[in-house]
Amino acid sequence: MNDLEEAKARAAKAYNAAADYFDHPVSSFWHGFGKQTVERLDLLPGERVLDVCSGSGGSALPAAERVGPKGKVVAADLAENLIALARAKANARGLENIEFRVDDMLALGYPDASFDAVVCVFGIFFVPDMATAARELWRMVRPGGRLAITTWGPNLFEPANSVFWDLIRQERPDLHRGFNPWDRISEPSGLRDMLADAGIHTENIVAEPGTHPLNAPDDWWAIAMGSGYRGTLEQLDAETFARVREGSLSRLRQERVGAIETNVIYAVATKGTRTIRG
Repeated sequence: MNDLEEAKARAAKAYNAAADYFDHPVSSFWHGFGKQTVERLDLLPGERVLDVCSGSGGSALPAAERVGPKGKVVAADLAENLIALARAKANARGLENIEFRVDDMLALGYPDASFDAVVCVFGIFFVPDMATAARELWRMVRPGGRLAITTWGPNLFEPANSVFWDLIRQERPDLHRGFNPWDRISEPSGLRDMLADAGIHTENIVAEPGTHPLNAPDDWWAIAMGSGYRGTLEQLDAETFARVREGSLSRLRQERVGAIETNVIYAVATKGTRTIRG
């Protein structure tokens, strides 16, 4: 299995497992950031939108509402359990203009210029070669259309993130990660350079600082269980899992942590239109 296939399998496994907590009320930021991404696109009724790494619909559902019944949204994700959540929510809202696909964003097979907008929220960094992935998404944007990529800024989920990984290092050093995949583009300059490597140039890159409240340490554990951390937790035996959980909650109580950092970077690029010379 090559690096790309391994990364895809790891992400699908982690987020299929995380689906049972993914829409937990304490993790409302997933949908908040998805909605804000869509708002930055100024979608029009009737437009066609591709949403990759769509999760449980945080950006696909508001996009479907914006483009209306004459528009179309395709929502694709490798995690079939998250797609099932998104489909159920779309049905509950009576949205009939969404097509759901359990599929890889690099192999969707759409022709060039198929969509008015392509969206990727918190997903581009799971691909080892992000520039290649961005180039593939850009290919499917029509002239005059937009590509939106949203990623995490620095210090994601701190201080709880460091507490979690300190405990993993103590219990299972083989599972400890020296960096998170989003660290490669956690500053506007890094995201801008990655897009430029893909042939995409934009100055519409906005870093937005933020925090997410924790009403109790247990809120953090629900967030961990409904996110990419689940991929690590699934590899622990029951006793180790319990120690990591209790150690995390104990440290957060001792340090009286009442919020975690949720800094975000939004990038929107508009594809230039062709000029036909006579």
